[in-house]
Amino acid sequence: MDEARARDVLAAAKVLPGRADGARLLALGENAVFAAGDLVVKVGRDAELLDRARRELEIAGWLAGAGVPAVRAAGPEPLLVAGHPVTVWHRLPDPVRPAGPRDLAELLRVVHALPAPPFTLPPRDLLGGVERWLRLAGHAIDAEDAAYLRARRDGFAAAASALTPRLTPGPIHGDALPRNVHVGPDGPVLVDLETFSADLREHDLVVMALSRDRYGLPADAYDAFTEAYGWDVRAWEGCAVLRGARETASCAWVAQHAPANPAARTEFRRRVGSLRSGDETVRWYPF
Repeated sequence: MDEARARDVLAAAKVLPGRADGARLLALGENAVFAAGDLVVKVGRDAELLDRARRELEIAGWLAGAGVPAVRAAGPEPLLVAGHPVTVWHRLPDPVRPAGPRDLAELLRVVHALPAPPFTLPPRDLLGGVERWLRLAGHAIDAEDAAYLRARRDGFAAAASALTPRLTPGPIHGDALPRNVHVGPDGPVLVDLETFSADLREHDLVVMALSRDRYGLPADAYDAFTEAYGWDVRAWEGCAVLRGARETASCAWVAQHAPANPAARTEFRRRVGSLRSGDETVRWYPF
């Protein structure tokens, strides 16, 4: 899904005041995210994401009832427009500063203290998107690389299922990065709730450990995160397994953009090459 297709869906949905072509594109990934007036609209890549969109709205309502600072939905149900799920959200005030690791850690402490919601949260299916992303990549990536990632997925899925957690399992954000925190005039709030799950709390903490090791997060920023949270997941013997699973998923996620984006093909080759060689020092770049 490119921007033009997403704008066509946005116009057909008729959920924004005024003309859809005047909406500002905020992000283009699994969803195209547009803002106009007091609303934000997310257009999903395909109909396979409809159930996830429905669950994200349910999660937003639950977090609102629990008083957790998080983005609020502006509609109770997703729309399915031309094969794309569409959800509508209240637009947050402009940020007063960028979110940092400490902001994220403090919100994770709140989320990790929550009891189970009155509905069923799925487990964190970290590797569940790998097949779809590789399918979308098609012939833009080497078939041997795709086979390698499938085998790696299967191995880490089995290893992760056998882990013994250090923390009590329960609700997690699922994609715990500072980019999914918005710091407005009333403080930090969580955004992008679609990966909320019930699983090992360590999933949320490994994300930042990987940011330190692969994406260039400074050591002092990571230390601020662990200090605010109260524990460093790298001290847990299962950390390498969840890290390996997330690396596998992150590599496959980039692959889906390869057919239309040369930069994605370059980043995919960098990532899969470092996994094949076992070189954990190779720097990855956000995409």
